[in-house]
Amino acid sequence: MEHIRTTDVLIVGAGPVGLSAAAELCRRGVRCRIVDRLPARLPYAKAVGVQPRTLEIWDRMGLAPAVLEAAAVLRGQLIHVDGRETARIDLVLPPEVPYGFAALPQYETERLLEEYVAGLGTVVERGTELVSFVQDPDGVTARLRGAHGAEEELRAGFLVGCDGAHSTVRKALGLGFEGAAFAEEYMLGDVEADWDLPPGYGVRSSHRAEDGSTDDVLVCIPLPGRGRYRMSMLVPPELSTRAGDREAAGADRVAHGLEGGRVPELSHLQAVVDRLSPRPGVLSNLRWSSVFRISHRIVDRYADGRVFVAGDAAHIHPPTGAQGMNTGIQDACNLAWKLALVAEGEAGPALLASYDAERRPVGEEVVGRTVRHARHGIEDDPDDPRTLMLREAQLLVGYRDGPLAGPPYGPGDAPQPGDRAPDCAGLTAPLAAYPLRLLDVLRGHPGHVALLYAADAADLAEAGAAAGTAVPAVTVLAREASPTAPEALAVGGYHDAAGEFARLYRPEGPTGFVVRPDGYLGARFPLADAGSALPGRLGALSASSARPRERARTAL
Repeated sequence: MEHIRTTDVLIVGAGPVGLSAAAELCRRGVRCRIVDRLPARLPYAKAVGVQPRTLEIWDRMGLAPAVLEAAAVLRGQLIHVDGRETARIDLVLPPEVPYGFAALPQYETERLLEEYVAGLGTVVERGTELVSFVQDPDGVTARLRGAHGAEEELRAGFLVGCDGAHSTVRKALGLGFEGAAFAEEYMLGDVEADWDLPPGYGVRSSHRAEDGSTDDVLVCIPLPGRGRYRMSMLVPPELSTRAGDREAAGADRVAHGLEGGRVPELSHLQAVVDRLSPRPGVLSNLRWSSVFRISHRIVDRYADGRVFVAGDAAHIHPPTGAQGMNTGIQDACNLAWKLALVAEGEAGPALLASYDAERRPVGEEVVGRTVRHARHGIEDDPDDPRTLMLREAQLLVGYRDGPLAGPPYGPGDAPQPGDRAPDCAGLTAPLAAYPLRLLDVLRGHPGHVALLYAADAADLAEAGAAAGTAVPAVTVLAREASPTAPEALAVGGYHDAAGEFARLYRPEGPTGFVVRPDGYLGARFPLADAGSALPGRLGALSASSARPRERARTAL
């Protein structure tokens, strides 16, 4: 009888999304396997923009320092139409936001995530393809084909498809993927430019036809390295695919991503720069180039039983604003902490329904917004500049209307359950001679964390004792309280020395909060209710069907 190997979670696809899911699972000690049909990482700078919200997620994982060493700073964008500068967007965020906008080639993002996951004991299985799978109430049976053609059967508790726009997992589930393709074809190149444009600024330069439509465009995104950019532009006629060729490829084929067979040369890119660049520029050192097409589509549901899709397998859209990879990474983290609780027997499968409920509305909004920006330009967005910047940074994504948000408490305009938990500076501790950020305090906590705030150290001690061991607690003593009092030191928490926690969280007297593993607030409550609010909040994540981890694994 063939021995069937088992795991808690099988992840298909080792791009940034699949690796992020693996990272979140592995740091919680959940067994997972991650497979990818490609023999090695592709050396292409496809997705390059890293949003501040993604850096916050990576900070909690402990990955942010490595990213900061490798990435370039994105400072803004210069927008030109018909040779005139029509807008200059500076990427400036409020001072309490800990990270700015970054650029990092996708292969570097994948390298850093892969090294992180390997450090936790999970290695990407390259050249391994998902052949088929079937699911039942207790798990998923998958058939894998390795690099040398040998096949194996794997029994997993759950399967996560992070296998891109042409997802095998999505197609096998029969998920709807409605949308359409843009008629335009583009070429993409990783190249160096010698010009006197300000470093760190992207460029979007276009030409308008007599009817007002855009008939020529150049988009340049800075990359790490002197004068290095990822440039995209319309394809010249000699590189275009005939409509008949596209139709022959099959009606069910999703026209999205890099196209094979046609490789733009440096001269093709230089011709567009000569026409559209706001300043004269000479291109050199073309590392790679390709032709690509863009579609906009979203699945009708993010999950079917024990099988899930995330990232491009669930939603594709124009690359405007660098929203795609970052949205996918947040899909993965949202799903992974919930899978971890279920795999550990700390919550029932009903928790997993919240993945679609929370993330699909985000995907719909991103698809719609990026299509509008691609057609009309981000400069025509009706929102005020501050809101626009926070939204592009993905700092306004929230789940107040989601099924996991606890009841509101305190001022309506204060951070409430379902909102992003703001970072804040100026926290001090008795043994630290320097101030800390809240992210510093939360770093390394893989699960839920309770934040307990009060001006009286005795209130904090009482709330902490009442909460018991339901969830790790971090206490924050109000600015006006003395952090040197004996009872304050006994609490062993932090002092809101700069008053930033109170300013950003706006507590009404002694207040408690629960921060989810993905950095969103799960609950906000009067501190006096900590003894019931914390166990009650975590109990809401559980279900009667939750089983001990050993029993769940035995069932596989």
